[in-house]
Parts: sequence; C-alpha cells; structure tokens
Amino acid sequence: MQRDLVTVERFYTSQTGPLQLRLLAGASGLKRPIREPTVNRPGLALAGFTKYFAGKRVQAVGAAEVTYLKSLPREERHQRYELLFSHKMPCVVFSRNLKPDRDFLRAAEAANVPIFQSPLITMKFINLATLALEAMFAPKGTDIGSMVDILGVGVIVRGESGIGKSECVLALIERGYSLVSDDITKVTLLDGREVVGTSAELTRNHMEVRGIGIIDVAAMFGVKCIRNEKRVDLVVSLKAWEEVPDVDRLGIEDQHVEILGIKIPHIIIPVRPGRDLARLVEVAAFQTKLKLSGYNPGKELNDRLLAKMAREKQ
Repeated sequence: MQRDLVTVERFYTSQTGPLQLRLLAGASGLKRPIREPTVNRPGLALAGFTKYFAGKRVQAVGAAEVTYLKSLPREERHQRYELLFSHKMPCVVFSRNLKPDRDFLRAAEAANVPIFQSPLITMKFINLATLALEAMFAPKGTDIGSMVDILGVGVIVRGESGIGKSECVLALIERGYSLVSDDITKVTLLDGREVVGTSAELTRNHMEVRGIGIIDVAAMFGVKCIRNEKRVDLVVSLKAWEEVPDVDRLGIEDQHVEILGIKIPHIIIPVRPGRDLARLVEVAAFQTKLKLSGYNPGKELNDRLLAKMAREKQ
C-alpha cells in the first residue's frame, strides 16, 4: 500500500480540465503539499479569526468572501491579507471567475501561495474538488492479475505464467464481458471500504496473448468490451491440479484474500487439460453474486442434509 504526496502542482495538472482551473499568481509555490483531502472556505480567517483555521486544505473563495472584502477599507483589507497568508496554506481558488484584487495577488506572490480561478459556482467546485482530492489521497497498490467485469462482478484472475490466464480472460471477452486490465491491475481503496481496480493508462485496451503478441481489445471486439475501472468483488486463482491437494467440493466456508487491507472473496480453481476455465470463472462470478445477495447453495444443501439426518434419528 502506498500514498503518494499530493502537491498543488499535481492537483492543478490533473484537475485543470474538470475544475477549469487557471493559474493567476504564485507559480513558485506549486510544489506546496496538500495535507488534507478536502476544501475550506476562509471566511472567518478573512474576518480576523484564525484560531481554528484549516490551513492544510485547499482554500475556496466565493462571492460572500469577495463581497465582504470589498466592504473593508483598503488598509484593513491589506492587514487581513497579511494575516491570511501568514498561514502555510496550499493554494487559494476563486470560484465563479471572481477576480482577486492587486493587493491580494501581491500578498500571495510574496508568500509563494498559488492563486487559481475557476468558473464553477462555489459549492460545485467544493464538491468536485473534494471528490478529486479523496481519490488522490486514497491508498493505492498493484495486484498481479488480469481483471474482468462479469455482469457487474469485478473479478481479478491470478495465475502463474503459462497457466492459461490470458486465454481464460480472452474467452470471457469473447462472451461479451469487459476487460478492465491485463496482467497488472492497479488498485485503489475508496472511502476505506471498497477496492477499485483499473489498468495503467499506457496499456489500457491492450492484452498480451502468448504466441500472438499484443492485441487491441477495443479495436478487435468493440469498445463495449472495455471498462476503465471496476470494484473488485472476487479474486480467482488458477492453480495446477497437483498443487491443490484439498479441493473444496461444497464451497460452504468462504475464503478471502486481503487487498489494501480489505477482505475480498477468493476462489481457487484447479487447472488441468480439458477444463473450460472461462466457464468456471464465469460460474464463480455468478456464485459470488448469489452469495453477496445472501444465498449460499452449499450451506443450504448442508442444512437440508443435517435436518434430514436429525429427522431420521427421531
């Protein structure tokens, strides 16, 4: 698990399009870190009360703050700017395309604090920026395996090289399911409760098939066979038959693996010639969907057998 440092520069470059950010001043401070994944409105700080000022967050200035500052005499306004920039905040964003005055920009330049402008209304900017920051702060990692979306069930297929993992995934794509990633799945923990898988941007849409080479899945099977990201609901491990001494024949007890600290249902499928791996992974996904809805066929059958045995003893 890793957490990358989130800087103002990273926030700016990744969100220039979605948040329509434009840099107005303070370019020398783009390396400043953002310490908390949320947004603060500095109204109280601009009014002179800074005891509980959330200076580690991105600061959003809207129409209320700008109108208030315009009501102040210039000398007092300048003092408020100095008070605000005495705190080591990451950056300030003016929403609604509001323009900071020259004194504000000069104070920002002196403090090396980047100032941005966005045409979005204040609340919309705060909502979108918070979601973006939460995604940037989320713990990340990689999982060695290919991922497929099978009727809404996100399945990571693991297996040693040459076990038939790529052929299995390719067969699932031919059946109309969607490829999320090939060989290496990038995983992110969202809200501390669900793991989302995706592929590297560079290799998205592509698969390596042994003996054929690199194929473009979108060009070959259509864009409907590609999904950019999906929640991880199941991990399937393909293992050689002789490496699985105790094959689970009932599936009553659920097995799990941990990804980014979250327990994910895990199924081991023994591999030997003649087994239709794609069909087995497909059925495993359907089975997981049933179990997530509260129905476990193996447990139900076991309960029925126990009940019958109890009746016969009477």
